[in-house]
Amino acid sequence: MNELLEILREPWAIRALITCSLIGVMYGVLGSFIVLRNMSLIGDALSHAILPGVFIAFLVFGYSPISFFMGSVIAGLVTAVLITWIQQNIKTKNDAAIGIVFTLMFAIGVIGISWLNNAEGVHLDLKDFLIGSIMAISNQDVWLTVIVTIYTIASVIFFYRYLFITTFQPVIASTMGISTKMVHYFLMLLLSFAVVAGLKTVGVILVVALLIIPSSTALLLSNKLKRVILYSAIVGLVSAILGLIMSIFLDSPPGPAMVLIAAMLYFTAALFSPEKGLVLRMIRSTNQRKKIEREDIIRQADKHHAEDPLTLAKLQERLGLTRSKLKTHLAYLKNEGVLIGGNSISLTAKGKVQAEALVRAHRLWETYQVNTMGLSEGEIHDEADRLEHHLTDELLDEVDAKLGYPELDPHGSPIPKKMNKKLRSLISQKPNNRLLILKEQENDEVVSDLWELGLLPNTIITIKEITATKLIIKEGQKTIEIDSDLARRVLVEKW
Repeated sequence: MNELLEILREPWAIRALITCSLIGVMYGVLGSFIVLRNMSLIGDALSHAILPGVFIAFLVFGYSPISFFMGSVIAGLVTAVLITWIQQNIKTKNDAAIGIVFTLMFAIGVIGISWLNNAEGVHLDLKDFLIGSIMAISNQDVWLTVIVTIYTIASVIFFYRYLFITTFQPVIASTMGISTKMVHYFLMLLLSFAVVAGLKTVGVILVVALLIIPSSTALLLSNKLKRVILYSAIVGLVSAILGLIMSIFLDSPPGPAMVLIAAMLYFTAALFSPEKGLVLRMIRSTNQRKKIEREDIIRQADKHHAEDPLTLAKLQERLGLTRSKLKTHLAYLKNEGVLIGGNSISLTAKGKVQAEALVRAHRLWETYQVNTMGLSEGEIHDEADRLEHHLTDELLDEVDAKLGYPELDPHGSPIPKKMNKKLRSLISQKPNNRLLILKEQENDEVVSDLWELGLLPNTIITIKEITATKLIIKEGQKTIEIDSDLARRVLVEKW
């Protein structure tokens, strides 16, 4: 660490750190629009096509960062115009037109700079332009990068509304009088500036990677454009700084190291992003599968009759689950206070509430299929059986209202009503949790029934056992039995 700090105090390291940081932020901000507008290939084309500008600028003005900048920008704009002209006037695929122009320009640049390298007294290393070199960064390069970064970020802030609407709604933008073509060419100009600014640091080959990877990472983390821009800038900055440090340790060009760090951040986000990460998606998928299997067990327990006990063997036969998985689910449901029994499995009062919710979802959706979608009674059961696990309370409430709160399904079976404030009711709580009886109950009748049991508002209780018809709770040293119907109406919160 001390050795690293000593190196970072060197003038060339300070120049490299400032330049790399600015490049990372600028590319992150600009790359968000490049990726969203499907311009990644154009960014690659511009990064390769600026080499002829470097070659011509050297012939005219000699070795000068300012002349390289102007020559490269002009070469980039010529490339953009030529690509657009071919796409609009010659019967060539859009991506093919981009490939033709940028490879042509790149070839001219490589030949030109290679020819200059063979000339006596010329020190123009092609490798520095292709993959970058931290030792080649001058004070002029630093100031040029500062100016371009400020101009680029200021332009994005000032023209954000135009960039936003032409990116997501180009047709509406045209009807509002906004020239999508002008915005496109302005973005190409900013892209040309950015590519040239990163020429010495990243090199033309890897510029497109730092434009695409941080913004792609940000899009895995958010769907809101302002957050995407912010996250992309942060990922670009982190990639640039860590990449520079890596390149110092490995004595390698900074560009490849920055891309390596950016790619590592991308794959980390791809795995662990809260919404789109593969790992969390797998976890959510696994949890959803477990939820469906447990709800299927609840439905089977709800269907069985007292004279025909539901056993583990019967459950296994009906659901097709392995014995070990079934035992795991049963243990979980018993711990939640949903099921009771050993050889014969049955629902507790809490389990009956959950079964009613599943029955409500099933029968409401069957009714919706018949009344709204025009399906016959013989066509609706399997679809409702599948979807009952996925229908949210909000969607079911909407369906219920749309159907006019029906009482019977198409088969003539009653549709259970939704239990008010189900998530806060006493019957929905787990055993052994400490609970507080709320002062505000649904009505005075609930308060009166609780008072007769010796339970007052703001009393702390613990559920000890849930049976098929009642809850056994403990308040202090007292053990009290509460009927399941009353337990449905008592409102509590965790203490």
